[in-house]
Amino acid sequence: MVAQPGGSPVPGRRGGSRTAEPGPGLRLWRRTGAARAALRRRYWATVPARLRLLRAATVLLAAGLVILLLVAGLATLGTWSSVADRDAPRTTSAADLGLALNDMDAQAANILLSNGDAGKGRLQTPYTRAVGFYGDARRQIGHDLRTLAVAAQGSPADEKTVESLTDDFAAYQELIGRALENDGHHGGKPAALADYRRATDLLRTQLLPAAGNLVSSNNAAFEAEYSSARSTLSAQFAAVLALGVLLLAVLGVLQWYLARSFRRILNPAVLAATVCTLLAVALASKVLSASADHLRVARHDAFDSVVALSRARAVAYDANADESRYLLDPQRRIQYEDSFLAKSQALYGLKGATLSTYDDELATSWRAYRADHHDLRFTGEFRRELDNITFPGERAAAEKTVDTYAVYQRDDRKIRALLAAGKEREAVEFCMDWAPGTSNAHFGAWMAALDRVAGINRAHFTSSVDEGRSALNGLLPWVGGLLGAAMLLAVPGLRPRLAEFR
Repeated sequence: MVAQPGGSPVPGRRGGSRTAEPGPGLRLWRRTGAARAALRRRYWATVPARLRLLRAATVLLAAGLVILLLVAGLATLGTWSSVADRDAPRTTSAADLGLALNDMDAQAANILLSNGDAGKGRLQTPYTRAVGFYGDARRQIGHDLRTLAVAAQGSPADEKTVESLTDDFAAYQELIGRALENDGHHGGKPAALADYRRATDLLRTQLLPAAGNLVSSNNAAFEAEYSSARSTLSAQFAAVLALGVLLLAVLGVLQWYLARSFRRILNPAVLAATVCTLLAVALASKVLSASADHLRVARHDAFDSVVALSRARAVAYDANADESRYLLDPQRRIQYEDSFLAKSQALYGLKGATLSTYDDELATSWRAYRADHHDLRFTGEFRRELDNITFPGERAAAEKTVDTYAVYQRDDRKIRALLAAGKEREAVEFCMDWAPGTSNAHFGAWMAALDRVAGINRAHFTSSVDEGRSALNGLLPWVGGLLGAAMLLAVPGLRPRLAEFR
């Protein structure tokens, strides 16, 4: 080394040098590598490290499954509560409101029609029944409006609709009250009829369309709730399967590693944890798939028919009211005749049919359907129901409904024929009497048949809700218990093997 003055060596010269310090990047890479090596030695390089890692993975995956199933169970129970306690009741309440409005208006017409001149010449039985049904319908409307007001909270559009309905119903009641009061005076029929016209016009232009909008909006909200719940259940089902398969794979690797490292065929505790996990995943999958199936049955197989039949019942009461209006108001007979035909088409639609041809076309198309259930030549609410036959006894009950409807339709032609022949009182008596063989008696038989079909679907809706809740409450605790057992078995099952390395 060549020394500089003062004795310091000269770098780079022969006989002496100084090693360069590593840069910051190299130092960081070395520290990271050292850390990785330390982690590898701690968590994987040794047998105890590998056993502890597999044990931790088992516990974490099992705990994750438990948390996922807890969240899924609570969400599904919340869905069933919404379906049974909110979505279905508010939809049926809206449909019942339309029916009760039609019934109240029909009974008001029947009171005016059967009262005679301030009670003189009154048809006592039809009058008494009409007064009773009128009061029942008015009370039902009040109940439905209160129910819908509660259900509408949180939806500005529905709240506004219910408020408008309440105000319009108050105005409607005032007009009907004046009509009935005027009809109680001698010679008061013309004034009563004028008030009734204004009331029924308000019903048709304001009340019934608003009630129909509520049915549609509430049913749409139910459908949105259903679609969201089904989508969530599908995602949860996939997540449960993924976590379950991963947990089983970890347990399988653990069993294989124990057999390889300790030369034993099976570890009993790990084997038991694997069996518990397999049972838990199978039960969890069953619960979630069963919940989705019960939800589909409740919403589409059952409730779609309930809605169609509720609409059919409301239309039927309105059509029956049109007959009374037709007899009550000669100046509007053409209007009410056309309205009756339109409602008949809404129930059992026959393209191009008129009142004079409707009965024959109904009989022909219905015979074709009874011979071949795929031969559907009609539309309307009855078609909706017949397209959604699902439950035992439902088809026979639905077909009975159409049979009784055909009888009622023939009665309508008899009423119009009696009136055309100048036999007005006979037409009124046949329309309003409840004796066997009269129009009201046949209408009652038709409504009873309709109620039987609706009852079948309501019963299956209720049973689907109950079974969905029962599946969650009955099986999910077992799933949680099995996964808890799997975690508990995995921990002590490895303790003897780990003790060998202490």
